[in-house]
Amino acid sequence: MDNGIRHILGKKTFTKADIVELLMCEGENKKALFAKSAEITEKYIGRKVWLRGLIEFSNICGKNCLYCGIRKGNHNIERYSLSDEEIVQAATFALRNSYGSIALQSGELESCNVTDRIEKLVRNIKNLSAGKLGITLSVGEQTPETYKRWFEAGAHRYLLRMEATNELLYAKIHPNDAAHSFHRRLDCLKSLQDTGYQTGTGVMIGLPFQTADNLADDLLFMNGFDIDMCGMGPYIEHADTPLANTSGGLLSIEQRFELTLKMIAIIRIMMKDINIVASTAMQAIYPAGRERAISAGANIIMPNITPLMYRGSYRLYDNKPITDVRPENSAATALAGAEVAYGSWGDSSHYGKRTGIRQ
Repeated sequence: MDNGIRHILGKKTFTKADIVELLMCEGENKKALFAKSAEITEKYIGRKVWLRGLIEFSNICGKNCLYCGIRKGNHNIERYSLSDEEIVQAATFALRNSYGSIALQSGELESCNVTDRIEKLVRNIKNLSAGKLGITLSVGEQTPETYKRWFEAGAHRYLLRMEATNELLYAKIHPNDAAHSFHRRLDCLKSLQDTGYQTGTGVMIGLPFQTADNLADDLLFMNGFDIDMCGMGPYIEHADTPLANTSGGLLSIEQRFELTLKMIAIIRIMMKDINIVASTAMQAIYPAGRERAISAGANIIMPNITPLMYRGSYRLYDNKPITDVRPENSAATALAGAEVAYGSWGDSSHYGKRTGIRQ
C-alpha cells in the first residue's frame, strides 16, 4: 500500500479527490481498501447478514427509463401483477422460514387504486405475522400523503434509488419529460425521510457517460443526505432498451463489478452503520457475486421469493437470475464470514442514531 492510500484510509472524512483515488486504486492499494471496509463492518455491523424476502409483485410500470427492461415502452415482455393472495402467500413463506423481513417491489405506478391496494396489503401482512415481519417498500415516486398512509399502515423502510445523483447524467438515462423529473425524485426522497421511513437510495455503477467524479459525488450525496440504507449495483444492459445502443466507452462487465465492490467498501467506511444491500445484479455477473459484496461491506441479502413462474418477466436487465438458493446453503456465504440473522428485522442502527427512534 502506498503512503497516499494509507493517508486517505486513515482520515475521518473523505474529500471528492480522496474518493476518486480510492475508486481508481488497484493491487495492494485495493486490498487495503477492502481490509479497511472489513474492519469497519466487523466493528459496527458484526459478522451478520439480514434477509429481505423479495416479492416482485408487478412488472407494470408507468415510467420509460432508458435503461430498464420493464419500461412502459418495452412491448417484448409479458406483463403481470400478482394477486393479493399470491403476495400474502409469499409473505407467509418468509415468515415460516424466519426471514425477518420482506421487500415489496414493483414498477412505478401512481393512482388511488395502487395506494389503497398497497395500504391494505401492508396492514394484512402486519396482521398475519403479528408484527414479526418487517416491511420494506420499493414502488417509486408517490405523493407525501401516500407515503404517510403506507407508513402508518406498517411499512417502515423505503428504497427509492436515484440511479444517478448528477442532474446532467440523470437526464441522459431518462426521457426528457415531466414524468422523469430529477427534482421530483429528490423531493420524494426527502418526503420519505420526513415521513419517518428508514430511507434508502442508490445508483447504478458503470453507466454510459458516467465518470469517476460522478461516482464520488454519488457517495458524497448519500452521505450528505444521511441515508439509512444503500442499494447499489453494476449497470447491466437490457437489449430492449434505448441505453443498450449507447455503448461507447462502456466499461467491461468485470470492471463494473469491481467498481461496484469499491463503491460498497467506500460507503461502508464513510457511513459505518447503514444497511448495504448485496444486489442481485452482482449475482448476475458472478454466481458468488453477492457474497463478494458481503466481503466488501454489504450486510443485506434479498432472496427472491416471487412465485417462480413470474420471475422471468421481472427482468430489469439481461441475464438476471430467476432462481435463488437459501443463503445458509451457500458455501460462498460461509466463506464471506457471514452468519444469517434469522427472525430479525435487521433495522439500520444508523436510523436509530439519526432519529433517536428504535424500531
